[in-house]
Amino acid sequence: MSTMKTLAALSLCVALTAPGAQAQERMLYLQAGVGEQAARAAGVGITLPWNWSRTLGSGALTGHWDFYLGGHRVRPDGGQRLNLWAISAGPSLRWRGAQGASPWFVEVGTALMLHDRRYHSADRLFGTRYNFASHLGVGRNWGAQQQHELSLRVQHISNAGIKKPNPGENLLLLRYGHRF
Repeated sequence: MSTMKTLAALSLCVALTAPGAQAQERMLYLQAGVGEQAARAAGVGITLPWNWSRTLGSGALTGHWDFYLGGHRVRPDGGQRLNLWAISAGPSLRWRGAQGASPWFVEVGTALMLHDRRYHSADRLFGTRYNFASHLGVGRNWGAQQQHELSLRVQHISNAGIKKPNPGENLLLLRYGHRF
């Protein structure tokens, strides 16, 4: 568990001191959701912009880094619930219509995720503690400076076939973020 705490502290330090990450573009978020076989997920995170943008169709494509610390709650073999800690970091791409001025967005991304032990639910045992967490989401910003954000995401966690077994887990997540 000390490795997890060290990685979490390092990720937070990088996130808060990253060059080019302007204060109004940083976002803290809370996220929670449900998955298959009564799995639950919840956590906190921070996003940092890349300060990069491309025109794509009638909108703008931007990118950011996403750092997350949280956990999953699963029920192995239908018994008592098991809590797993997780830390992840990875890139995401976001598209907004109206040349980037729309409050609505679509997002896709992936991250490397490390659990404190192997993920094990009623019918799933992952072969590794290291997995990938890929997502597709839709969301909206609001507020005087568009500082509030709400998004709905579908996330798939698996080890991409690195080691068997690799059953994967699908989650539906709701995220609330606030820019600071």
